[in-house]
Amino acid sequence: MLFLGIGSGQPQYAQAAPASILKQGSANGDVWDVQFRLKLLGYYELKLDGMYGPGTATAVQNFQSDYGLSADGVTGPATTQALQTFSLNRSELDILAKVIYSEARGESYEGQVAVGAVVMNRIESGSFGDDIEDVVFQRGAFTAVSDGQYNLTPDETAYQAAEDAVRGWDPTGDALYYFNPKTATSAWIWSRPQTVQIGNHIFAQ
Repeated sequence: MLFLGIGSGQPQYAQAAPASILKQGSANGDVWDVQFRLKLLGYYELKLDGMYGPGTATAVQNFQSDYGLSADGVTGPATTQALQTFSLNRSELDILAKVIYSEARGESYEGQVAVGAVVMNRIESGSFGDDIEDVVFQRGAFTAVSDGQYNLTPDETAYQAAEDAVRGWDPTGDALYYFNPKTATSAWIWSRPQTVQIGNHIFAQ
């Protein structure tokens, strides 16, 4: 159960930290990371090879166009920041799947996606940390992290739910919090504007 947090906001691409510029001809681990993130979002369908070829450039360009960035096919700081905000790399996807499995493995598939969506909403809000590790490991944020259930091995369904959450399925109505009404005792969490109840979780903003 997630029960702590601090407001919301919008990511500012213009304030992205300096990053290496990747373009056609680049070949390194950063390219592989970009390809994985684009593949997870459904923009890149080729083999992950760490080579920034025409296929990668086209995928980047399509992503940029959809996310309001200059569609030049080059991965500069603003595009890197957008990818890091709206997608995950391999190890980060593992973190999301572990949160979903440990927090919602008894819920419906929609309920599992919903938990993942809350995590993604927190990353995108920019008010809970810079990345998924900041969000998930914020002290007291997730019961499953606090009590050790986070260390359980997620199943295939949890990974599928994680991928759907990253791709934008949000059954929660942009919720930033969720809680079990049968066990929640915090007056603060009950005061949050509720969006929907899915299974054993109420989602709230």
